[in-house]
Amino acid sequence: MNRHKGGSLDSFLEEEGVLDEVSVKAGKRLLVLQLADIMKRERINKSHLARELNTSRSQVDRLLDPKNTAITLESMEQLAHAVGRELRVEFV
Repeated sequence: MNRHKGGSLDSFLEEEGVLDEVSVKAGKRLLVLQLADIMKRERINKSHLARELNTSRSQVDRLLDPKNTAITLESMEQLAHAVGRELRVEFV
């Protein structure tokens, strides 16, 4: 018998003890996808972004890696400004 049948994904992930980890990774992936869309629309490549951030292309790759969740709000703010946007963080 499936003990999770009919339950929510969040409750399943919480029971498995991975809800927080999955939520953080999903949030980072969403930010990276949004940045990728902005970069494509504005014709901004990673090299240009590296110049705007005064860093290396490899560092930009790390910042844009959806699996790398160890990124500071300061870095995300700098990324947002480099693509002409504002970072908004909120509790829901």
